[in-house]
Amino acid sequence: MITFDDIKNNREVQIYIEKADDCLSSLGYTEHSFAHVTKVSDTAAMILRTMGYGEREVELVRVAGYLHDIGNVVNRVDHAQSGAVMAFRILDHMGADAEDIADIICAIGNHDEGTAVPINPICAALILADKSDVRYTRVRNTDFATFDIHDRVNYSVKKSDLLINEEKTEVHLQLYIDTEFCSVMDYFEIFMGRMLLCKKAADRLNLRFRLYVNGQKLL
Repeated sequence: MITFDDIKNNREVQIYIEKADDCLSSLGYTEHSFAHVTKVSDTAAMILRTMGYGEREVELVRVAGYLHDIGNVVNRVDHAQSGAVMAFRILDHMGADAEDIADIICAIGNHDEGTAVPINPICAALILADKSDVRYTRVRNTDFATFDIHDRVNYSVKKSDLLINEEKTEVHLQLYIDTEFCSVMDYFEIFMGRMLLCKKAADRLNLRFRLYVNGQKLL
């Protein structure tokens, strides 16, 4: 089986991640480079491991998490589908098993809120991990005066945690927002679609999705 380390150490993969992030930087998007994909990979693995899935599923979701945004090197539009096709080529070239490739590209192709469907647990874990990565360190713009709403919302999130309760019945996204930079309503204005997708992804894992902002339960 192709492993996460195989993918992480692959120079082609590294180049695609770097170039994809360069493209998004030019468009004014937040950071989508190694920090983001590593965090998504680790969080998705934590979700499946905590829910009792086997090491195969954990390893596959780590790979999917690391590769999920490479399609941005083609275009931001439909980047999930572009990334799935690119991942197929990479994994097939590396000799990955067809069943493993199918699960990985399914997750990648279903992670963007415009077209995503949490078809299986790997897809669901990737969605939750990706959409919960909101934090001020992803903001590239250093000029507060020119912040748009996406800059303000991301910069306002000083801490975010995705946790599964001890009973393994709920997954909690806990955000700590500096309301001097944005209001809670600003957060929902741009992230409501993502939160609804997280709810569907949690349902696929037999979990209830809960959103807490500054200690208050909002979903």
